[in-house]
Amino acid sequence: MKKRKGSRIDPIWSYLLFFLVIAAIITVTIPIFSSVREKSGDNKATQAIVMLLVIVFLAGICTVFDAIRRKFTVERPVDKILQATEKIACGDFSVRLEIDRPYGKYNQYDTIMENINTMAAELSRNEILKSDFISNVSHELKTPLAVIQNYCRFLKDENLDSDTRQNYVETLMQATRRLSSLITNILKLNKLENQETAPEKEVVKLNRFVEELLLQYVDLIDAKGIDLEVDLQEVKSVTSESYLEIVLANLLSNAIKFTPSGGKISVTLKNEKGRAVLSVADTGCGIDSETGKHIFDKFYQGDTSHSQEGNGLGLALVKKVIDILGGEIRVESELGKGSAFILTLSGEINEE
Repeated sequence: MKKRKGSRIDPIWSYLLFFLVIAAIITVTIPIFSSVREKSGDNKATQAIVMLLVIVFLAGICTVFDAIRRKFTVERPVDKILQATEKIACGDFSVRLEIDRPYGKYNQYDTIMENINTMAAELSRNEILKSDFISNVSHELKTPLAVIQNYCRFLKDENLDSDTRQNYVETLMQATRRLSSLITNILKLNKLENQETAPEKEVVKLNRFVEELLLQYVDLIDAKGIDLEVDLQEVKSVTSESYLEIVLANLLSNAIKFTPSGGKISVTLKNEKGRAVLSVADTGCGIDSETGKHIFDKFYQGDTSHSQEGNGLGLALVKKVIDILGGEIRVESELGKGSAFILTLSGEINEE
């Protein structure tokens, strides 16, 4: 957010105005004193009384003038700010203060009011996101918990045959894995969004890193009958291996999940103009343009047919990690033809 500075013009004019008023009072009292002295002669008491009354009168005028000035330049904006902050403190984030001056002529109070407007808008947005997040988490927790509850009840039946019992146990294990994955992703997102964790960057040989991670998924890819195509240039980057593992693991898992048997997953890594570009592409179901706009939103699932296999947090986590690493990610997809997630890492990249 761009930092705005309040204008210093109004305070300077306030000091100058105060100086001019004092100078005017002194200027006025001098001829008054001369006139009183001429008319009263040597009567010091009369001179003192008259000058006291003159000073009291002029001081009264100054006080009234200053009160009016403060009413419009200090008290009114302060009252507006106090009322707004009281509403925000009570949870009303719809507060918006009207600023009379144009942007280029803001004083400090105007800047404070604009900052309050920005803060209230951000708090309102966060409140909506928090409510949606809690609602989505509650919904996502209910499904595996309901499965666990129901199948535990089924398993109490002593007449179950061994095959049926084994199927029920496998279903329970899938539900617990999904629940564990959901909680893990929620905790990771929470830590990242609250900046409780910071990446420790080091020089990473990306091609070797990707190769080692791919080995963990070879069995899953083979079991599903998917072809794996790999083209990795020797590239290194100053980044975080642990953070990149979150990104690549989610992208590979999604590619395997959405690619049918006989399909293909392509993983490429290359150096483009001093930046590392990593792509994970598949020949799966693909996504339409509308889904592509929300694909990195929390709990968003473009293909609900696979909803039992995920919780809609993986790509939101990927996007957050990429933002922290200072990189970029985009998706290129066509419905029915597959998707490609392209990750660009910034920083010092050197080809070996």
